Amino acid sequence: MHPDPLPRHADGSAPDRRVMLAGLSAFQSPSTRRSVTQLGITAAPYAVLVAFMYYAYYHISPWLSLALALPAAGLVVRLFIIQHDCGHGAYFRSRWANEAVGLLCSLTTYTPYALWRRHHAAHHAVWNNLDKRPSGGDIYSGCLTLAEYEALSPIRQRLYRAALHPLVSQLLLPPVVFVLVYRIPFDTPKGWRKERASVYLTNLGIGAFLLTLTLLLGWEPVLLVQLPVITMASIIGVWLFSVQHRFEHSVWARQTEWTAAGAALQGSSWLRLPKVLQWFTGNIGFHHVHHLMPRVPNYRLQAAHRSEPAFAANVTGLTLWQALRSPSFTLWDEARGAMIRFPRRQRQVDWGRRQVP
Repeated sequence: MHPDPLPRHADGSAPDRRVMLAGLSAFQSPSTRRSVTQLGITAAPYAVLVAFMYYAYYHISPWLSLALALPAAGLVVRLFIIQHDCGHGAYFRSRWANEAVGLLCSLTTYTPYALWRRHHAAHHAVWNNLDKRPSGGDIYSGCLTLAEYEALSPIRQRLYRAALHPLVSQLLLPPVVFVLVYRIPFDTPKGWRKERASVYLTNLGIGAFLLTLTLLLGWEPVLLVQLPVITMASIIGVWLFSVQHRFEHSVWARQTEWTAAGAALQGSSWLRLPKVLQWFTGNIGFHHVHHLMPRVPNYRLQAAHRSEPAFAANVTGLTLWQALRSPSFTLWDEARGAMIRFPRRQRQVDWGRRQVP
């Protein structure tokens, strides 16, 4: 099971990859009208909803304010997808427009735009490539092979299992990453001056906004409105990123067998989400299309998917339930060519044997 450089149509015929990419290239052109409209119907409802959360906190019920954190978090995820498109230069034709919108979105997503863009570009160069896995402890889009895991010491195996336990990796760590880790230029070479500056400028913008709200409203409502929103958004966003590459039928390959087209189709999932969740996640569930053609804006991913018959025969579609189970597949078994769960720990008890003369 290795990525096929020539993915096949549903009838088994192999398409010409150049013809397939040429057909999809028509979807790469962003529409300024659609981009501005999407940004407006995402940012404006988010601002109104958060304002109402503060009103509800004071005048209706803090519990209603907390309940509204979930749809607000969904809008933050959608803003993150817009920021993501800007990072690929896919949202507007103009570079400065992509930069400006990406930077503004970063103040809501708590994600420094330039730094995340550079790290994400590295991800697009090596995803599901066993010989070029990124350093820095990426536990979401990377994985160990079964042989590598078994070669670890018992204590390091326990630590690795603990880090990838769904309660830790999917619930506890995401808020820490977005609220704290992204506040420092982590894993950033000193030569990345623009990327380092983006961290500090993002911090300055977020700090100024929160300080203004605190002076106007007090620290308690600001904490109890902003923190639940970014916490829920980070959990949803990290889960999306994780299941897009590490799922039961995901395929990983060594450099000699890895191809971008094969990895896009067999190493990226197609999340078949309900329409409302597809809207909040900005169509990023069509992740195979995104990796094959990163310059396709999110609002054209579905149309691009439908235009290519080869996708139906090659891409793994995941229902919401299957996607929720995907984080349990943690290791790549090279012998079987399959993603597997952690092996069960066996207690070997030596009862001893009595020698009978």
